[in-house]
Formats: sequence, structure tokens, C-alpha cells
Amino acid sequence: MGNSTSGNLLDVNNIEVVYNDIIQVLRGVSLSVTEGKIVALLGTNGAGKTTTLRAISGLLKPENGLIRDGHISFKNTDITNKLGTHVVKLGAVMVPEGRRVFKHLTVDENIRVGSITRKDGSKNIRSDHDRMYEYFPRLKEIKHRLAGYCSGGEQQMIAIGRALMADPEMLMLDEPSLGLAPLLVREIFDNIRLINREMDTTILVVEQNAKIALEISDYAYIMESGKIVLEGSSNELQDNPDVKEFYMGITQGGGRKSFKEVKSYKRRKRWM
Repeated sequence: MGNSTSGNLLDVNNIEVVYNDIIQVLRGVSLSVTEGKIVALLGTNGAGKTTTLRAISGLLKPENGLIRDGHISFKNTDITNKLGTHVVKLGAVMVPEGRRVFKHLTVDENIRVGSITRKDGSKNIRSDHDRMYEYFPRLKEIKHRLAGYCSGGEQQMIAIGRALMADPEMLMLDEPSLGLAPLLVREIFDNIRLINREMDTTILVVEQNAKIALEISDYAYIMESGKIVLEGSSNELQDNPDVKEFYMGITQGGGRKSFKEVKSYKRRKRWM
């Protein structure tokens, strides 16, 4: 693992995370996020992806979690076991799973809330505010609606827009596609790519939908049982037969593997 001076905005170095002092969830996880890139963290449910994001975001403590070993640095600053407020001030903002919006505020009020920590003047904030409606035009049509009455896809857009209003250097997204219709998933991921390119925002995305995450990311890590089991450029992983089979459900015959067959893959997997 290189130091952040190598162009890495984020370095996670060999971390172990425990909950309630006894339950070990992450076992020696290392990953890097290069400035300006989109990095995907993939894996099935329960692999440890969300815990990794919480460790980076400083959100372990409320869940009785602790980084027991290893360290995390963001912009050359040690953020191991630092609180979330400290991490946000440094410029790393997380959009948690589950589209958490302020349901009794309007769409527009939700988005504006994101700028509360900024000190760079109302002109820049206004400009970013307008930009959110360019990225998410459907929100413009419903800007005065209460967020609680919006669809799941709209709420996900609100949550991303609100996080971007904090002007983060790195945006972390936890399962942005969860529970959304395929067309909406495509729209959200197209927006993620646009935000990365136009706002120069570095993005770390945790996702179960390996196919779409590999399409838009530059580099990816695959997690299982609290460990990174595979990493590489997203193009390489898209062509990897094991990734195709176990994370995209594509078999050589072109069919889909049944869940029962996928359950037995650990015995045959070549990278373990």
C-alpha cells in the first residue's frame, strides 16, 4: 500500500474491525482510492462492504465498532477511529444505504441542507445548487414536494444531491442501486459518472450490482467474509471468468447460475 503522496486520496491499510470488542467483521482489509477516479467495492450481502465504508467515514462508534488494527489516511491525515464530523470536514462525505432523507422537508430544502458546513460563499453554493437540478432534472419538477412522498429513486437522487452540496473531495455511496428499477439504476450510475467527470469528485461506491459498477468504475475490489479476495482495473475484472460467473451470473453457456450452484462456488474458486 502506497502513501497518499502517490496520488491516493484515501489509503486503507490492513484494518481489522470488531463490534462489541468480540465480533470481528473485517480481517486485514487494504484498499486505495486515487484522486479523481471511481473505485468500486463489490461483494455479496454480508461481505463487509458497509463496515468498510463506516470505518472510513467515522461511523463505527455509534454501532459499537472499532478499528482494532491497521490505519486509514485521507489526504495524508490519519483518520483511524476519528468521528464522522471530523471526516466530513476533511472532505469525505458518505451517502448511507437506505436513502435517508429528511421526510418532512421539501426536496429543495433537503438539497440545501447539504451546504450547511460550507464556508466558500453563497455564489458558489448557489451555483452548485443549480447544478444539482441539471444532474437530476426530475427533482426540479418536484422541488417543492415533501421528500417523504418521493419515490425510492427520487429519494436516492435527493440523498446524492444533498451530499454533493457539501462540496466533498470524495463521495462515498453505499448500495445506491438497492431496491431500484433497472432504468433508474442506469440513470443514477450515469449521473455518478457525470459527477466524477464534471465536478472532479473522487468516488468510492459500494455495490452488489457488479455489472453496472464495473461499467462505470476505473478500479474495483471484491470482498468476501471481511477480506479483499480480488482487485484490479474494472476492465480486467469485467473479463475475469470467475467474476462473470459468481458476480454477474454469466456462465459459459450464456445462462444464469442458480443460487444453489453459486453457493458451492467457494470450493472451486481459483483466487482463494
